[in-house]
Amino acid sequence: MTVKGVLVASEANETGVLAGDDRMLIDGELQHAAGGAAFEVIHPASEQVVGRAADGTVEDMGRAVAAARRAFDDGSWSADLEFRKHCLMQLHDAMERSKERLRRILITEVGCPVTVTGSQIESPIHEVKHWAEFGADFEYLRDTGLHDTPLGPARRMLRYEPVGVVGAITPWNVPLYLNIAETVPALMAGNTVVLKPAQLTPWSGSELGRIVAEETDIPAGVFNVVTSNANEVGAALSADPRVDMITFTGSTATGRAILAAAAPTVKKTLLELGGKSAHIVLEDADLNAAMPLAAMMACVMSGQSCVLPSRILLPRSRYEEGIGLLATMMQNFPVGDPWTPGVMQGPQICAAQREKVLGLIASGVADGARLVTGGGIPANLPVGYYTEPTLLADVDPNSRIAQEEIFGPVLTVTPYDTDDEAVAIANNSIYGLSGEVSGADVDRAFAIAARLRTGNVTINGKSHFGIDSPFGGTGQSGLGYRNGTHGYQEYLHIKTIGMPE
Repeated sequence: MTVKGVLVASEANETGVLAGDDRMLIDGELQHAAGGAAFEVIHPASEQVVGRAADGTVEDMGRAVAAARRAFDDGSWSADLEFRKHCLMQLHDAMERSKERLRRILITEVGCPVTVTGSQIESPIHEVKHWAEFGADFEYLRDTGLHDTPLGPARRMLRYEPVGVVGAITPWNVPLYLNIAETVPALMAGNTVVLKPAQLTPWSGSELGRIVAEETDIPAGVFNVVTSNANEVGAALSADPRVDMITFTGSTATGRAILAAAAPTVKKTLLELGGKSAHIVLEDADLNAAMPLAAMMACVMSGQSCVLPSRILLPRSRYEEGIGLLATMMQNFPVGDPWTPGVMQGPQICAAQREKVLGLIASGVADGARLVTGGGIPANLPVGYYTEPTLLADVDPNSRIAQEEIFGPVLTVTPYDTDDEAVAIANNSIYGLSGEVSGADVDRAFAIAARLRTGNVTINGKSHFGIDSPFGGTGQSGLGYRNGTHGYQEYLHIKTIGMPE
């Protein structure tokens, strides 16, 4: 069938956009918002309304928090490790069965090309199983041995305990992945959770709630999902004194607001915020390998990635050569309908995001940058929020486009003369989430990576990112870590107990 001219799938084996569940999960019940309010969800590749989501209120959020508080304080979830593993393995299996439905919801909400959905579907499903197994094997009580004290020897034990009620506020760029990354480790650690998905991608959250409610034994109140189109609903979650911790991924501006809202109750905050990462290309680098990969990474996900190395720093001796390779790749990058196999760049998430990207490109040109390719809307894609892959050269490191996160398929290129200058340009940012170095001399590349003020660095395309390694930023790119042992421990308090030997 069609909705306003857009194909809508009604059966599981059809293709086309697919609306998610229009209910929220509160205290074990799938339900509509108080008063029945709902808001429209738009498919970014067609600009058409394709369904509705529950428009939760502050009252709904309060009920969800109360349920999570009650489930943590009065239930057995935090004490029953084997049951938690059982429930999360149920979730993994149910998501595996539902993965094609989840994939179509993702493409519908985000416009992510079907060709590149693996990291947004298969990866988070795998992570559910990973955290269930990791948490089951985690050592929650550790004997640190005998310690000398003024009162004689004392044995000290470290006991890892769940934080309590965790509020998770997630973004729209990789919604299912981050809904999982911010809630499943918290659940496995023994916490109860209230998830507030992004306004632009509510169904990736409500579908997760439906699966939990219908296909797992997770008790009422342990996991709650509140969708809403109102900013004050997320703010209410951050400020609620019954919430012990907030985990958030998104813009630095919103992260500051969450910190301010959480400050009166001094609750723990885990923040993954913006980025403006630099890629230092050394003069001995293999440009034929490094530059096409850099261009591809800028365009996949339509540039809507916080870790994207969007600032390319090229040695002056190889400057035009590098620009030429970047331009060739970006001019020929497959942009189009996300449902078409082989397409690797879809639209921006919404009209406002595309306008932001185009505005930043215009500001770069106004500040003296050279527009090498792109810069506008693809002529063959008049419908949908598409942006041309864009390359800007001769970019002033202090200009707006070199300092602000773009979140679009845009690369800026700046020349440098010495390693020290390249490092100084790379570190000239309020952000410090990621970075990259390319060069044949790996020891030299490592030495430069060590000087970058950032939480993560890739050398010669060898990714720093993985579920078993800590991921976090410096500067205004965030607080705390995801992934690895460090990431799991974020959802646990450490209680030190001194006792007789």
